[in-house]
Amino acid sequence: MALAWLSVLSLFFMSLVLSQPVDKNGVQSTPATSDLSFPWSRLRLPRYIVPHHYRLLLHPNLTELSFKGSVQIQIDVQNSTNWVVLHSKDLKILQATVLDLNFSHLSDKTLPVLHNPSHEQIGIFSPRVLTSGHKYFLYIEFWGELSEGFSGFYKSTYRTSTGESRTLASTHFEPTSARMAFPCFDEPSFKANFSLRIRRTSEHISLSNMPVAKTVELHRGLFEDRFHPSVKMSTYLVAFIICDFKSVTTTTSSGVQVSIYASAEKWPQTTYALEVAVKMMDFYEKYFDIPYPLPKQDLIAIPDFQSGAMENWGLTTYRETSLLVDPLTSCIADKVWVTMVIGHELAHQWFGNLVTMEWWNDIWLNEGFAKYMEFISVEATYPELRVDEYLLDTCFAAFGYDSMNSSRPICSPAETPTQIEQMFDTISYEKGACVLHMLRHFLTDEVFQSGIVRYLRKFSYRNTHNQDLWDSLSNTCSEEDFLRNEYCYSGREAFRNAYLFSGDHLDLAAMMNTWTLQKGIPLVTVSRKGPYLLLRQERFLTTVMPTDPLWFTLQQGFLWHIPLTFTTDTSGTIRRHLMTAPTDSIHIGSEVNWVKVNTDMTGYYVVHYEDDGWEKMAKVLLENHTALSYKDRTHLIHNAFQLVTAGHLPLNKALDLIGYLRLETHTVPLLKGLGYLELFYRNVERRKETVLTKKLGLYILRFFRAVIDQQTWTDLGSVSERRLRSEVLSLACHLNDPVCVQRAHQTFNDWLLSNYTLNLPTDVAETVYSVGARDDRGWASLFHLYSISLSEAQKNRIMFALTCSTDPNKLKSLLELSLEGKVIRTQDLSSVILMVARNPQGSHLAWNFVIKNWDALVQKLQLASNSIRNIIIGTTRQFSSREDLANVQLFFESIKDQANQLSATQLALDNLEKNIRWCERNLETLRAWLDEQRN
Repeated sequence: MALAWLSVLSLFFMSLVLSQPVDKNGVQSTPATSDLSFPWSRLRLPRYIVPHHYRLLLHPNLTELSFKGSVQIQIDVQNSTNWVVLHSKDLKILQATVLDLNFSHLSDKTLPVLHNPSHEQIGIFSPRVLTSGHKYFLYIEFWGELSEGFSGFYKSTYRTSTGESRTLASTHFEPTSARMAFPCFDEPSFKANFSLRIRRTSEHISLSNMPVAKTVELHRGLFEDRFHPSVKMSTYLVAFIICDFKSVTTTTSSGVQVSIYASAEKWPQTTYALEVAVKMMDFYEKYFDIPYPLPKQDLIAIPDFQSGAMENWGLTTYRETSLLVDPLTSCIADKVWVTMVIGHELAHQWFGNLVTMEWWNDIWLNEGFAKYMEFISVEATYPELRVDEYLLDTCFAAFGYDSMNSSRPICSPAETPTQIEQMFDTISYEKGACVLHMLRHFLTDEVFQSGIVRYLRKFSYRNTHNQDLWDSLSNTCSEEDFLRNEYCYSGREAFRNAYLFSGDHLDLAAMMNTWTLQKGIPLVTVSRKGPYLLLRQERFLTTVMPTDPLWFTLQQGFLWHIPLTFTTDTSGTIRRHLMTAPTDSIHIGSEVNWVKVNTDMTGYYVVHYEDDGWEKMAKVLLENHTALSYKDRTHLIHNAFQLVTAGHLPLNKALDLIGYLRLETHTVPLLKGLGYLELFYRNVERRKETVLTKKLGLYILRFFRAVIDQQTWTDLGSVSERRLRSEVLSLACHLNDPVCVQRAHQTFNDWLLSNYTLNLPTDVAETVYSVGARDDRGWASLFHLYSISLSEAQKNRIMFALTCSTDPNKLKSLLELSLEGKVIRTQDLSSVILMVARNPQGSHLAWNFVIKNWDALVQKLQLASNSIRNIIIGTTRQFSSREDLANVQLFFESIKDQANQLSATQLALDNLEKNIRWCERNLETLRAWLDEQRN
């Protein structure tokens, strides 16, 4: 089929050649642009021209906020044609020409350039045929304005402590915005080398993927930095920045230069990031067994940055909160976040940059791996941070998304920029990471790592599909691979790699396709019949009840190959079983009393214990909870409450299950149980269920009294203890616990009297601020500090406190200021909206603000961005009434053309329906259960 299409394409372009008058040298007369039609109708570029090397010159003007440039692209023509089609968006093309390898022009006239704005493409017509098998240079001069948003080549500003505003220019190209900075073949499979030259004034520096090879002074005050040529890479990884930042630098054990850049006054906050980056680079070179291929790795904190970070090869860019750590105001959670984000972006230098997915439908090969490598790398380099405790929450987040019918497969079609942008979601990141976690435990660490190394070595500087990964992990090798003995196992290693069930070699691709090519999460229902464990799998749904007629339709066609694990009361040995059918059974023996399935939650599935199974689990927790690991205890709590939402378990059984928490000493299960009670509390609080709200609040304070009283208002203890302290004291003060509120008030007043010089314990600073913001004086003082603070970590905590106000006018002013984008940066607009929405006094205020300012929000943040997705889902998830559902549906109908392009709108409706059903089914049960606890 592909060859047939290429033949048709060749004939089509040959007809274009023959349709114009041709002189004796084979040169057509150059037609007027108005006589030409755009030669390409598809979103993805034709494959008949391949770029090899870009020579890019850029001259940004930070005063006029514009840039001009030129690009010379060496191209390889694989089908004779008169046209070159490539990407360009919002650029003014000044002129274009084609040259041969001797730099002779193929035409003595400026070539016609056609634009197809809907596809973000330009077509350049050459009157002389570009011959198949030959190479040429495409030369384009262009001009553009620095973007006002966060994509392409955009402006960023920051203010010094003296009030001076300074401007820099930075790039963010992933996934489809390199075309906003220079004309290019802006698809991941068009890998090429890049040689950059950047012109700047003397007060600035310029940075790019590679080091500067030479700086030339062109004339007084204007310099040109000429960078070393890059390695072969995709356009979305190209980066360049013009700024006045300072840096701190050191080298890794292998000699790679690592530098952290930030604005001068925030330069002291770069020390921790430098330490982390060096450790991570050393770790990854060892883990992947592949040297880092560039001479340097820069990490830079950009004042205006929409996402968390970006993995540009050799020049990773970060939001300031993702890179900078202030020794005085950053809490332990901030350090964990910075460590994880750096681990993520540096993992990409191999996974994503060295080896890249062929197309965006497989973006999880980049993001799922980088997300998972966060945990592997930080656990190896900073074991005291105990990041394994955070992996459970990562998978729980994926469960929440994937249990709705509006979820999607990990590998999903994506063609338009809007569709591609939406692939950067919970499914690609969190579910991708958790499926890899399951696979790693299934194959063993050693086999998983060696397969990853093989994958990276084999496909270095190339593009891949899902199947390439499965082949590398399961020892599927070509004849050529065996002959070269370069990437494949030896016979002994191949035997060790084969995961055997009943003597059959595992078809890893068939197994993993059930996790990547179909959406959803399986529910494994467990029951006992004598010495046998009976298993049944079906699709787990929280948006449709089993009693709903639609339930059976939504179950059709779903089947997973599930790597089950379990332990029993008679043996601590982890037993394994691959479930590939809708039902199955395992002989475990009659002497077994209880079975815990999905040991340590290494598997991506929910477990339901039928008959008296949940009563047995509750009894184990109450009588001997340490018989199960903290991960298993947390898993049981999570699954129980998810099953309540899905209609498989009554709420009172799940609440009874967490009755053991008075005995719990581990942070993770404690916070999971407390988290569900807090979720219920905030839900009934928003619904203005006054009596129920009071009863539940008193119950939480009474039940967790001992835990609350154990907390100190310090930064002492392990990471887990400090995490517990922050969460518990925050909730206690929100529930108006007198002791907590009094202590927070006193600490806040002491801090005010010191004129902000008293160093608050960072673990409790947010709680102190939140209580202090309850009165006008405290709120005004905090707002003033927000406007002058140089610590983004501190500003985040202050903003959270400001949005806790019960004064609607204060909340409204914060929303308006965030839209204005001066005191509160536009990058924080979505966060402020979500913080206000979380406040019971602000949920409808935030939603109405979104409705009123929708067009402005889309203009500032872009329709398909994570910011818009978070606003849609985050504001509507606060609702749980039919009236609110009708209001949301009405708004989505009013923006129908945009809503139909977004997956977030259906997710929001599913979430709202889920909330409504939960309340209809469970509020009375909750009331009755709380009354029983008082008796």
